[in-house]
Amino acid sequence: MNDWLNLLIGLAMGLNLVALGTGRLPSLIRVAALQGVVLGIMPLVIEHELRLLGVAVAVATAAIKGLVIPALLRRAMRTANIDRDLHPLVGFLPSLLLGAAGMIGAVVLAHRLPLLPEHHESLLVAGSLASVLTGLLLLIGRSKAISQVCGYLILENGIYMFGLLLMHSVPLLVEGGILLDLTVAIFVTGIIVDRIQRAFDSLDTRKLTVLRE
Repeated sequence: MNDWLNLLIGLAMGLNLVALGTGRLPSLIRVAALQGVVLGIMPLVIEHELRLLGVAVAVATAAIKGLVIPALLRRAMRTANIDRDLHPLVGFLPSLLLGAAGMIGAVVLAHRLPLLPEHHESLLVAGSLASVLTGLLLLIGRSKAISQVCGYLILENGIYMFGLLLMHSVPLLVEGGILLDLTVAIFVTGIIVDRIQRAFDSLDTRKLTVLRE
């Protein structure tokens, strides 16, 4: 079971590097969507017995993270008529190197933490820390609002992954709460993106610096 789980976590960590290395918004949205689907499968792999609640949350996670939210982001991208983030605040190569270094650091740190034996055997903690770092790099280092929303999604994926550690003690309560928070946050972010586009005819968040009282 841990082998399958670690395979999914490794795939999610690899997608983090792809997200950091691309400036094309369609590719970035696809990466976030695919990572959401991968995370949706994880509860089914962790559970020893499939239960209706577990299957429902897994399906909802995969549907919202992998289909609904990416569809909204693609719509925003088409409305804004942009498909690239050409001038990031942190370059693609430095972001990629920082992400790779953070991934290695996350694996080392996870092995040093006083975790339960079954958690030491999985990469959940390492994958969680690496995804949170990737999300922060995208939030801080990219200039387009859509790229930053994808960064928020990947950051939340890391929090979701960490919440899977509590699945057996608090079955799916953490995941359900985080999923609800994510849904609300995405709607709020969509409103902000729409307002930025209407005010500046661009989704470059650096234009917000021209605001004055």
